[in-house]
Amino acid sequence: MTRVRLSVAERREELLRAAIEQIEARGVAAVRIADVASALGVSNALVLYHFSTKEQLVSAAFTYAAEDDLARLRKLLGRRTTALKRLRAAVRWYAPTGQAKGWRLWIEGWAVSLREPALRDVTRDLDRQWKAALAEVVTEGVAAGEFTCPDPTATALRLTALLDGLAVQMTAYEGGVSRARTQEWVDEALARELGLDRAELTRTGS
Repeated sequence: MTRVRLSVAERREELLRAAIEQIEARGVAAVRIADVASALGVSNALVLYHFSTKEQLVSAAFTYAAEDDLARLRKLLGRRTTALKRLRAAVRWYAPTGQAKGWRLWIEGWAVSLREPALRDVTRDLDRQWKAALAEVVTEGVAAGEFTCPDPTATALRLTALLDGLAVQMTAYEGGVSRARTQEWVDEALARELGLDRAELTRTGS
C-alpha cells in the first residue's frame, strides 16, 4: 500500500505518537528505534532522519506528551464557568480515574528522569505548570467568594501529590484501590482544601 506523503511536521508528530505508544507498552529501557519504525511500517533510517538517537526521540516524545496535556488543561481551565467547576473538572481529568495522560508513560518518565537531565527538565516543567495553573484557579475562586483557601500554592502541591501517588498505586498495583474509592478520596481532598462540604463540591457537577 502506498503511504500518504506527509509534511516534515506531520511526520514528526506521527513518529512522536508512535514513540509514546511504544514507551507505554515496553518501557523506556526496552523500546528501540526499530519498534517505533515497525509500528508505523517505515524504515529505521526514516526515524533516525528526524531523531538522530533514541535519547532524542524519547525526550521529544515526552515533551510532546507534556505539551498536549498542558493544552488540554488550559482548555478545561479556560471555560466560561465558575472557578469551582473548572477546578473540579481539571482535577477529575488529571486523576487516575479520568482521561488524562497515560500514567504508565509518566511513571516511566519520572523513573528515567532520575538519570536523564533533559527528561528531568521536561517532567519538572510539566509539574510546575500544572501546579501554577491550579493555584491560579484556586486564587480566582477565593477572590470571587466561591470558597476559602489560605494558601493556593500549597493546595495545588498537595492535590497533585495525592493524584500522582494514587496514579502510581492504580498503575503499579492493579486492583489495589478501586476507581470509586479513588474518586471519593480525590473529591474529599478537594473539598477539604477549599473549606467545603463534599456535598457542596459534588453539587457543582463537572
